[in-house]
Amino acid sequence: MSYPESAPPRRPAVVLLASAVLLVMAVGALAYTVVDLAVLGRTVDAFRAAARDTSASPQQIDGVVTLLRASAVLTAVVAALSALVLAGLALGLLTGRRGVRVATWVVCGIGLLAGCCSVAVLVGERAAPLRLGADERATAELLGLISDAYPSWWIPLNAGLSVGQALGYLVVATLLTLPAANAWFGRHRPTAPSAPQAFPPAPAFPPAPAFPPAPHQPPPSAPPYPPR
Repeated sequence: MSYPESAPPRRPAVVLLASAVLLVMAVGALAYTVVDLAVLGRTVDAFRAAARDTSASPQQIDGVVTLLRASAVLTAVVAALSALVLAGLALGLLTGRRGVRVATWVVCGIGLLAGCCSVAVLVGERAAPLRLGADERATAELLGLISDAYPSWWIPLNAGLSVGQALGYLVVATLLTLPAANAWFGRHRPTAPSAPQAFPPAPAFPPAPAFPPAPHQPPPSAPPYPPR
């Protein structure tokens, strides 16, 4: 016995748009990882060339270079991991799983906070540069050269990505709260009933023949004794 197959439910536009935004952010995070590692060597060379004119010792210069490289590698690793997480969430949203939507909200909250903090740090560095004591003059000179060692477009790129990251997370979180998204994640998919098993019909046996009841016979009596 066959049953008509029900058509799969269509994904609402808000879910498709949220998934697309997450995928774009994932691609942007991967691109940032590649660019970050690509400019690292040029940045270190520019920093060493500028640090020769300061009062810092070679050990101090090497220490700042190590810090610069570790910071760049750590940033690249975090960006690559975030790209994988965003891509996984985007694919999970398309399946309509409620747990994925909750996880997306959590990630959006963390990402929004991180983006705001990045913008605040960039603005704070420009508005109030780090000031150290007179005995740490060499360290202050080296730290002031780090931002100049990067390409001129590096700081605006980081600021733009931070703002775009915050806006992207805000847009995704908002889209997932719309009624169309609630209906998509709260739907109950009907399951097709299983076909009943067909059993062969039981064989028909002929009715037992009816026999008439046997006549009642009295018990045999003892033979009479012969006369004497």
